[in-house]
Amino acid sequence: MNAEVPEKIAVIGAGSYGTAIAFVLATNKRADRILLYARNKSQCDSINNEHKNPHRFSDVLLPENLSATTSVVEAVEGATLVILTLPAQILPSFVANHRSEFKAGIPLVSTAKGIHVESHQLMSDALAGALAERSDEIPLCYLSGPSFAKEMMQSHPMALILASKTIAEATRVQQIMSCLKFRLYTSDDVIGVELGGALKNPAAIGAGIAQGLGFGASTVAGIVTRCNKEMRELAVKMGGRPETLVGLSGIGDLMLTCFSTLSRNNRLGGMIAAGKTTAEAFEEIGEVVEGVPTADEIVRLADLHGLRMPLFRCVAAILAGKIKAIDGLKMANKEQPGEEDYV
Repeated sequence: MNAEVPEKIAVIGAGSYGTAIAFVLATNKRADRILLYARNKSQCDSINNEHKNPHRFSDVLLPENLSATTSVVEAVEGATLVILTLPAQILPSFVANHRSEFKAGIPLVSTAKGIHVESHQLMSDALAGALAERSDEIPLCYLSGPSFAKEMMQSHPMALILASKTIAEATRVQQIMSCLKFRLYTSDDVIGVELGGALKNPAAIGAGIAQGLGFGASTVAGIVTRCNKEMRELAVKMGGRPETLVGLSGIGDLMLTCFSTLSRNNRLGGMIAAGKTTAEAFEEIGEVVEGVPTADEIVRLADLHGLRMPLFRCVAAILAGKIKAIDGLKMANKEQPGEEDYV
């Protein structure tokens, strides 16, 4: 199934997801060496000397073929693959600042799930812009799908999707990364895969709000189903394929985040329902919650494409403080339901 094991894979970003994906690749021997980039020298020293990341999953012993560096140049030098695990809102600027250091022909794999607020762009457009004149010589791929970092660190089997403009490019990366417990499927529907990964975050906030208000699994199942319908509508308008949104990056990731408090977005929704402000919830969680900046972008896109998207509009209104969480049900369900459609 896999191509010859490469000498080195670089993972940029030593947060929860970066640490987890580096752990998976190292544990499953997807390269002779996995090099993790982190800005913090003491964090790198701990990974290199004690085989532990003191900032994330500090109780887990990291494999000996996983090491760390504070140098992007060192991280990418000789790497067959570079995986970018930075948050969506800072990733394009990071790529722009370091574009001269990436190697021609070596794929960059983005794991960011969000819409870039500053440029109002999907990550594929924002990253292509960040690479500027080098965008034609550096392949871009997008990894999405149901994958909690904590469960990756516990070696749970999972399936994800890898999208690129061509199946050939996605397959090339799939053959390097995929293994028995970390199965990657391929797609050339970059827009659909990106929208699935981005939109599930505010949807999970909505589910967390419902759970925090005391509503049960029946309510959340309805939210998941109708949010997925709204996601498919937007994907079609933006050039994606509706069937992608019933796959791993759509319904798969949506179910994961909406039904589990392991999701930061879900937990934030519960805190909002309990009366905390968005800022207070951010501070308590202590990590980036991508659904918050994405929520307003979805409303902007809905307006641009003439879509109602009532559930996503409701979440955005609650996060903006325009309505109280308890009034969200009235806003989302103010119109009489008609015949169920599936587009």
